[in-house]
Amino acid sequence: MVQTCSFTVVSAEVIRTTEEEKQYQIDMLQLLHQRHATETPARLKQLQQVAVANGNLFDELMEMVKFCSLGQITNALFEVGRQYRRNM
Repeated sequence: MVQTCSFTVVSAEVIRTTEEEKQYQIDMLQLLHQRHATETPARLKQLQQVAVANGNLFDELMEMVKFCSLGQITNALFEVGRQYRRNM
């Protein structure tokens, strides 16, 4: 006999960030962009090439997050995806 357990976890409250936490994240994002400004375009191009070639995106993404923001990565992949779908 197989027993199943079903339960739902309900959070008691929604936690909001403070203005200081928001500003910290914005500052860190700007620092990331400044620190890697010269190498970011080439890295994003490499990511796009891997995506188009159906390469191992996981390995590429694990390296990309050290140098590029989620927004930069998302935009780069969207550009390739949009172009790729049009060509199908």
